[in-house]
Amino acid sequence: MKYAYYPGCSMESIAADYALSVEAVCKALGVELEELDDWNCCGASSGHCTNYRLSHALTGRNLAIAEKMGMDIAVACPACFVRLKSTIHEAREDDKLRRDIEQVIGRPYEAKYDVKNLVDIMVNDIGIEEIRKRVKKPLAGLKVVSYYGCFLVRPPKVVQFDDPENPQSLDILMDALGAEALDWSGKVDCCGGSFSLTKQDIVRKLISNIVNQARQVGAEAIVAACSLCLANLEQRQTVSPVIPILYFTELMGLAFGMPEKEVRGWLKKRMANPVPLLESHNLL
Repeated sequence: MKYAYYPGCSMESIAADYALSVEAVCKALGVELEELDDWNCCGASSGHCTNYRLSHALTGRNLAIAEKMGMDIAVACPACFVRLKSTIHEAREDDKLRRDIEQVIGRPYEAKYDVKNLVDIMVNDIGIEEIRKRVKKPLAGLKVVSYYGCFLVRPPKVVQFDDPENPQSLDILMDALGAEALDWSGKVDCCGGSFSLTKQDIVRKLISNIVNQARQVGAEAIVAACSLCLANLEQRQTVSPVIPILYFTELMGLAFGMPEKEVRGWLKKRMANPVPLLESHNLL
């Protein structure tokens, strides 16, 4: 199974730990990620608000590179995923826009291939049963809630992935790893990522609501698929003890029995240290 891989800017900076776990898990599952040559920023989250045509050209260039490779694109960042997926959606609906994109980027683009986020690939392309087979160290006793945020499954007509109000993919994945995926009402609430620097009072309130909902159902950790959501949830909690936030790929690597040193390497930059929790369940 092979995909053109679009890492995006955050995976090479603030989310480098996420990138390492993504690459390790994909390798363990036999998923080949071929990084797009000379990819560019997707413009999230301000580009599409300033110039409609040029914002689609930004993502269109990446899509055209993948199209030349002849593969669907795999994306781990939800913001990048939505921007790329939006351009495909718009280009297929509006041929003039597609031709405009070609003119701006100076190369052909036919919108032939798709973009898939990594959660979709894990659950629907690889399949839950295959993932269950890879589990060597079940996450028994670990109580988690899956946090999708407001990007990963919305808008539904564009992303075409899971239920926008009550998504289940991450929950199903956590169950396959042996963790207890608790039902809760905060899974698609906004964390306030766009306001993290400009309106921190709003962000703290949003984060407080999300964390309180997780606490109410007895969650020991929140599972995320977005680096911005993870950073916000870690930094803006105001009540101790802080609930650890984990990338779903980190838990996959742990359950797959990857070397402890490697897993600890992913976790060492975390502000809300998840190691004591994982050690209490004899997972590290």
